[in-house]
Amino acid sequence: MTIYGDYSRARIGWFFGLSGWQLGTLTVAVLPVAVAVSRSAWASAGLFLVLWALLAVVVAVPVRGRSVTGWLAATLATAAGGLMGWTRFRARATRGAVRDPAQADLPGVLTSIEVHEGPPYGPTYRRVALVQNHAARTWALTAAVVHPGLGLAEASERDGYGRGLSQLLDVQVKTELVSEVILQVRTVPEDGAERADWMARHRQPGAPAAARVINDTLAATLTAASVRTESFVTIVVPESRLSKVAKEYGGGVSGRARALHAVAAETESHLRAAVGASSVEWLTSAELATACRTGFAPGDRASLVEALAAHAAGDQVNTEVPWSMAGPSGADPAPRHYSHDAWNSVSSTLKLPVKGAAIGALAPILSTQQDGERRALMVCYPIVPAGQAARRSTNSEFAADLGEELNARARRKVSTRSRDEVDKVRRIESKLARGNSLTEPYAVATVTVPKTVSAAEAGRRLDAAIRRCGFAPMRLDLAQDVSFAATVVPLGVSLTRRSG
Repeated sequence: MTIYGDYSRARIGWFFGLSGWQLGTLTVAVLPVAVAVSRSAWASAGLFLVLWALLAVVVAVPVRGRSVTGWLAATLATAAGGLMGWTRFRARATRGAVRDPAQADLPGVLTSIEVHEGPPYGPTYRRVALVQNHAARTWALTAAVVHPGLGLAEASERDGYGRGLSQLLDVQVKTELVSEVILQVRTVPEDGAERADWMARHRQPGAPAAARVINDTLAATLTAASVRTESFVTIVVPESRLSKVAKEYGGGVSGRARALHAVAAETESHLRAAVGASSVEWLTSAELATACRTGFAPGDRASLVEALAAHAAGDQVNTEVPWSMAGPSGADPAPRHYSHDAWNSVSSTLKLPVKGAAIGALAPILSTQQDGERRALMVCYPIVPAGQAARRSTNSEFAADLGEELNARARRKVSTRSRDEVDKVRRIESKLARGNSLTEPYAVATVTVPKTVSAAEAGRRLDAAIRRCGFAPMRLDLAQDVSFAATVVPLGVSLTRRSG
């Protein structure tokens, strides 16, 4: 089994693990201490030394992934937003203020989302939904993907899937359009809606009573033990890149749609061939709205299935979810969880293990532990352009060489972890020189439970599942709403926060 561990920190510290700006700040801040010592002003030197130590803690010591200044800024911003009422969301439908049912009414970072219905695409002439994010200046397409999974796959087959994913990312670099490839998987306990509809349509009035009892028992037992999985792949293209290519197709939304269709076709071919997907369906606006609604309210899926069954039987039933009602009726972010409708969600990011990981190692995260619980996992692959990747690799290698030289002159013993980081940097540079692409992947997991269940307990179960996979969890405090949108809602939202 192949273990993947050739990943490195984005920046290698020049000296004692410090980056350039951190080392410069601390060096300048220590000058008053040196001046006071040269003048034998020991009291002033002691005071300046205490202030320098406090500055070092603020600048150089991370606390759960953020610096002290980062936590202070995030806490003040969250408190100010809560006091001003900016973080509370109430849907326009709850106030009777809906003017256009096709206009999306979504909370938080999804407020700037606009969904366009594209021109016919593919042999079935599906009108694929185009997701425009005005705040991030990006466009996105989302596909529902069916994959056979890795549970029964041999080691060679898993390695083939890994190479296929690498080829997919290499192709996205060469297109010079896609900035992110986002993979999302949602698992929720089976509600039995499809089976109940099938039994209602096929059960005969004169069937034996014993057969009825057996079927009902099987339905109850299998439904309780089954899990439904939904997988989505989203490609994100910045407006700055897309606008240039869209001019060749006539410009406007139609031109952008045709340019995105070309990227979608190329992505679909690699998903089916190299990655092994058995089905790839690019979602229409109605299907995407349904996916968003079931993301915010997992319990609504059964009623939507019943509506589809009634419509297929000839009843006049509306089976589509308007975008004005695709979001929650109300949402309130809290520091450690996200509250939406009758549900609470808790999100944690995954820290890559030093020893590496194998394909399929994240499977236990998606295993639900309680009735009504839903698990979701998002893996985002930000695509780094070839020129930028080469510059980063060169800078990282230069920083590694400089750090080794400074440590040698200071006669400081280098730790094994530091030597491993330097070796990884050089291996990455070697792979880039041979034509491989560079990406900065990250993963976020989310658990959603009804409000009758403790959100803190659900978060602890999620963290325990992450640790069972060999990863280290880190709760995304003060960013639970953004994490939920990126993990559960397939609209191309990510945590990189890069504009086009």
